[in-house]
Amino acid sequence: MYMICNPIGFFYTDATYKYEVPRQGVFSKKHSGEVHLNAQMGFEQALMDLEGFDRVWLLFQFHHNHTWKPVVQPPVAPADKNSVGLFATRSPYRPNSIGMSAVPLVKVEGLKLFVEGCDLLNETPILDIKPYIPRIDAFPEAIAGWTENQKIEFWSVLSEALFEQQSQWILQEKNWDLHSFAQLQLSENPLDKSRKRVKVLKDSKNQATLAFRTFRIHFNFDETSKSIILKSISSAYTAQDLHSSKDPYQDKALHLAYHQNFSLKPKL
Repeated sequence: MYMICNPIGFFYTDATYKYEVPRQGVFSKKHSGEVHLNAQMGFEQALMDLEGFDRVWLLFQFHHNHTWKPVVQPPVAPADKNSVGLFATRSPYRPNSIGMSAVPLVKVEGLKLFVEGCDLLNETPILDIKPYIPRIDAFPEAIAGWTENQKIEFWSVLSEALFEQQSQWILQEKNWDLHSFAQLQLSENPLDKSRKRVKVLKDSKNQATLAFRTFRIHFNFDETSKSIILKSISSAYTAQDLHSSKDPYQDKALHLAYHQNFSLKPKL
């Protein structure tokens, strides 16, 4: 006998691509969102007394994934091997595409739950909501398997004035937080070969770029001190691209305004 799960609502946030959210919500307290529950289902009563909890479990569907893998490569692998079994990970590529996340609950208004510290994408189907109860759900002494053998390198990420000005402009214009994104992507093992969005520049020992949609974040790094300096942001479009009639991502007007605001010229 099979169980059919229908969404009880949907999650809404600014993040639409998986690289815009942390591997786990606890790594980015700034990533907030809203759960909108379906109307005319009696959920108003179902939400009674939930505001007394600091956190809730969100059970959801990985709605962009349609395949699964029995063995996966985690973002930070154990020191002695690159891959581990799927069921020993939180990988989204699962036989049943069900995810779970314990998120801070900010408030409840009607059929809306305001939460933060999330790792869900926009329009994620919500399957269920449960309260997080520390004495039942938290086991701080539990052994965490292969994750005990992870080799994690923590880097400091600082930024220069130009980067701050440019990222703030993009945040105001489009609500894309490139500063938070860079902190998230570069604070742990930033030069790991699995990070396909990071590219070390040729003929350079300490310069690299981090891709965010059609923008590129330029940064300097020091492997000895494990430190990164965010320098500036550039467009990935060439001058020819910007003047082409094709606009598949509907963002060329933003890039043209960006160049004009900072007196920049598109690359040739």
